[in-house]
Amino acid sequence: MTDPLLAHLQGSLFPQCRVGINGFGRIGRAAFRASLERTDLIVVAINHTAPSIDYLLHAIKYDSTHGTSRHAADLSIKDDALYFKDRRIELFSQRDPLRLYWKAAGAEYVVESTGKMTTVETAGAHLKSGAKKVVISAPSKDAKTIVVGVNRKEYNPSMNVLSNASCTTNCLAPLAKVHASTSSQPILDGYSKKNRRLGRGVSSNIIPTTTGAATAVQLVLPELAGKFTGVSVRVPVNNVSMVDLTVHLSTPVQSVHDLLLPIREASTGLSTLGPLANVLCVNDDELVSHDFLGWQYSCIVDSAATVMLNERVFKIIAWYDNEYGYACRLLDLVMFTHEVDNGKVPTPTASGWQTPTGGHDHAVQV
Repeated sequence: MTDPLLAHLQGSLFPQCRVGINGFGRIGRAAFRASLERTDLIVVAINHTAPSIDYLLHAIKYDSTHGTSRHAADLSIKDDALYFKDRRIELFSQRDPLRLYWKAAGAEYVVESTGKMTTVETAGAHLKSGAKKVVISAPSKDAKTIVVGVNRKEYNPSMNVLSNASCTTNCLAPLAKVHASTSSQPILDGYSKKNRRLGRGVSSNIIPTTTGAATAVQLVLPELAGKFTGVSVRVPVNNVSMVDLTVHLSTPVQSVHDLLLPIREASTGLSTLGPLANVLCVNDDELVSHDFLGWQYSCIVDSAATVMLNERVFKIIAWYDNEYGYACRLLDLVMFTHEVDNGKVPTPTASGWQTPTGGHDHAVQV
């Protein structure tokens, strides 16, 4: 039986997962673009704050970072709705989530990507508007954090609001198991409520700041509690970030090749560590940040940049597209919950996986 956790379930024989997106900024639009590459789920409704629906359409088609959508010719506006080919996608423009009609639009699962509704209480408003489940595209203080490929066995269908953690956590956690400037960073000097450094212009500075990624990794991998810390540095690039992970190993390893071997195995689905295919990969080419634009992986280990200090201390460099790669994991988590909720894959338990009656095998498609 193919491990169902490995599957993106593209081309599934089961009914498509119907998704709504609340918040149509960088992550919301990236998630929509990523959805157009899939056959297992469809976006049926979008809540946005664009000045007009024509402006919204333009923002979907054209992007200075990710380029023109290859589906641009298939996207149009008609009768105040967005169309992908002949499929209608309802458009809302509401600040109050209680005024959204997810159920009427057919959206069972909502991607909460405003960056503002990050608690069970605030994101839970979508449940009152007809959604069955909400996945937050940000860290949350009280929602269950699930990182695809790392701790999905902790999910159960009674969880109605989930956090997909941050893009950095999604990169670090798979790597721990075996930053580019963001939209919150100003281009020119301004003011920041968080600290003075974040008020400085990113286009001409390298800016040290804090990150919650190390803490979040310990949430999904509690065995690493007290063994992780980190800082974040914002640099003048639009997209693609890098993790610099220094590890002290309990068991000595003789070379970088030996260190990367279990990572390579995990990335091909051959490892007993879990479902890391399509999440983790090792790249052997000597690339730079821009080359990783549009890569779907959460974590791309740079073998050429990984160095050995001694048999126990190594520096591992890993890249990730902090928009598109993260959006792909966001949709993977939505799809995974949909399949589990509908009994299409084994239900996760603390000790492993329980196959429901009438369960099915799934072929893995990359």
